[in-house]
Amino acid sequence: MEKPTVGDRLRYRFDNWMSRGPIALMGLLALATIALVVVVGTLAYLFRAFPDDAAEGDLFDLWWGGLMRTFDPGTMGGDTGWGFRVFMLIITIGGLIIVASLIGIISGAFDDKVAELRKGRSRVLESDHTLILGWSSKVHSIISELAVANESRGKSAVVIVAAKDKIEMDDEIKAECPQLGRTSVICRNGDPKNLTELGLGSPFAARSIILLAPEDSADPDADVIKTALALTNNPNRGEGKLHVVAELSDPENLEVAKLVGRDEVHWVLGPEVIGRITVQSCRQSGLSVVYQEFLDFDGDEIYFTQQPSLVGKTYFDAQVAFNKCAVMGLVVDGAPLINPPADTIIGAEDQIVVVASDDSEITLGKAPESIDTTALTQLPADAKRAERTLVLNVNTVLPVMIGELDEYVAPGSEVVIVNSGEIPAMPAVTNVTLTHVDGDPTKRPVLDALNVGSFDHIILLADTEHYESEQADSRTLVTLLHLRDLAERNDLDLNIVSEMLDDANRELAEVARADDLIVSDKLVALMLSQISENRGLADVFTTLFESEGSEVYLRPAEQYVQVGVPVNFYSVLEAARRRGETALGYRIAEHAHHSNEAYGVRVNPEKGEAITFAKGDRIVVLAED
Repeated sequence: MEKPTVGDRLRYRFDNWMSRGPIALMGLLALATIALVVVVGTLAYLFRAFPDDAAEGDLFDLWWGGLMRTFDPGTMGGDTGWGFRVFMLIITIGGLIIVASLIGIISGAFDDKVAELRKGRSRVLESDHTLILGWSSKVHSIISELAVANESRGKSAVVIVAAKDKIEMDDEIKAECPQLGRTSVICRNGDPKNLTELGLGSPFAARSIILLAPEDSADPDADVIKTALALTNNPNRGEGKLHVVAELSDPENLEVAKLVGRDEVHWVLGPEVIGRITVQSCRQSGLSVVYQEFLDFDGDEIYFTQQPSLVGKTYFDAQVAFNKCAVMGLVVDGAPLINPPADTIIGAEDQIVVVASDDSEITLGKAPESIDTTALTQLPADAKRAERTLVLNVNTVLPVMIGELDEYVAPGSEVVIVNSGEIPAMPAVTNVTLTHVDGDPTKRPVLDALNVGSFDHIILLADTEHYESEQADSRTLVTLLHLRDLAERNDLDLNIVSEMLDDANRELAEVARADDLIVSDKLVALMLSQISENRGLADVFTTLFESEGSEVYLRPAEQYVQVGVPVNFYSVLEAARRRGETALGYRIAEHAHHSNEAYGVRVNPEKGEAITFAKGDRIVVLAED
């Protein structure tokens, strides 16, 4: 190998120095300036090139004057003596080159710094913030909900770290979430699975952390689990316990996810949540509106409170003690009891689970001296019977939904699944029989052949197996319009529950007058947001959405009170108590299709306000079955 020459070594060192960045370049220019001034000034001194008005010159004065001329070419305008002028001109020309280079270096460094900041690669120095790791279509709903939740906190921050261009994230949030109030959203570009890039969001100073499954990933569950691992086993974490809520798609990944997250991560199975809500909603019109009321921060939501004055009193005493809150259960020894027996005694450490419009509204009122029971009825609940359910389209929610439906319906029930192509493997069922029809639900002849009027419930799923979200919603709208036309032409009363993917399509879907519209991504986003703000809600939602224990039902008002007779909600509470239930609100059938009236649903009504129920109205209750 040829031995490097001195020139090669000098060039190598020069290249290394130049690669060190702007500071090194500025240092090099400073050395060049000093060398230029010293060399030229010394030559002028040696050749006695002094101004005409100076017989002698001082070397240091020449150096200083030369230095000034490198910074300001106008300084040589008054020079005299051609020898002195020539040397000063050389310094000035060199100074112009050096200053121009310096300006270019500073400008380039500034541009590079701005470009780096716009890439979102700097660490966020926030604390007590909500950190979102990952990016999906749910992020807009989560940010909007957190902005509402933060209104009572004052200035708050939401930080997002995702493998997405920062400028794109900023623009998208600005377009989709225009009303953020005093909540600031800070985006950083980084891979949350990487320990170094995870630190950009200051995760261990955050109030809560939300893990989203990236939609462009080949295995989103694996990415979320790896991110959870990076959080829980991070060498830079402190001693405190993390509050993390994460999204999963496949129930088979739940076991390993729990091993990773331990007791610091609550896992939300999106398809399972949507499947359960869809099944419950298809059997009870208006239920999805009740669940959305619980899940969003706009309106009434679920809170926990301790009331020392209610210690030693019964659960029913608590129900009538709140004027502006609806009581739905207790938390005893850390476990939620939804709709416990009315005579359950409230302990000193117990919390009361209430539904309220705001935590400032959680105050005790004056309980009535007596409850009017003259209008109460004791009609039995409707007996279980075999049901026929029509499912249009297939997606990942279907297996969960079929398993959940099997636990609710009576033996001998039937489910007919209509879609183009094969259906996924279904769970073992005992109460329903499954029938598959190969056909496209958007085609009118296919719907005509099904005799849709013979079904008790119709569930219209978004066909995400074959189409992107926007096209899947468009096909859902087409099918809804066909069903509406069939209902009008044949004077049918169809009970339709439809799944939408984009909340922006809700208003279009309302034209088809579906009984319930479930925006699946938004519901999962709302649940993630609620749990991130209050970890205790995770167990409450789990209890509500399971088929075991107490769930939300909308039952005929005539089973509780006489229709056409004015009553207040205290009477409704008493009627529900006699049936072992907890009343939370009601639904007015007349407004069932009016969005400006919340589709007739009113949760947590004013208890002393008189209401006259009509045939078809429903009472919203918590009940075992």
